[in-house]
Amino acid sequence: MTPRGEKSLIFSQWTSMLNLIEPELEGAGIQFSRIDGSMSAGKRVAAIKRFSEDPDVVVMLISLRAGLNLVAASHVLLMDMWWNPTTEDQAIDRTHRIGQTRPVHVTRFVVKQTVQEHVLEIQEKKKKLVEFVFGEKSSEEQSLSIDELASMFELQNLA
Repeated sequence: MTPRGEKSLIFSQWTSMLNLIEPELEGAGIQFSRIDGSMSAGKRVAAIKRFSEDPDVVVMLISLRAGLNLVAASHVLLMDMWWNPTTEDQAIDRTHRIGQTRPVHVTRFVVKQTVQEHVLEIQEKKKKLVEFVFGEKSSEEQSLSIDELASMFELQNLA
């Protein structure tokens, strides 16, 4: 549980995962709001308003790719991995918008010895390629082997 007055976003790419979390929050007496792709625009607006304005609503369950600004939160929990790291970064960035006054804490859940570990490897390789292409690292750090480059392009075709 977060300190009093702090709110959390719980992201998942799967509504079925959000469905599993929901009764656990209810059982623990934690008030929450929820946004997913099945909701009308009006219900989404109401859910955001409730999360942002009601101090008792401390959790927002949200689909990973929902495009929202949620600076009321200072904690981000990523329940499952997405092969494209920028999708997760965008989710995290929803709390880093104008109006955010607190540090944002991010927790990623990764289950060992599952496909999630492989997805994490894909993410790291993609981040390394982006840093290389955009020159975000010094020349000593930028060297990629031919095998690393080849594997990144192979992974692109699988995604």
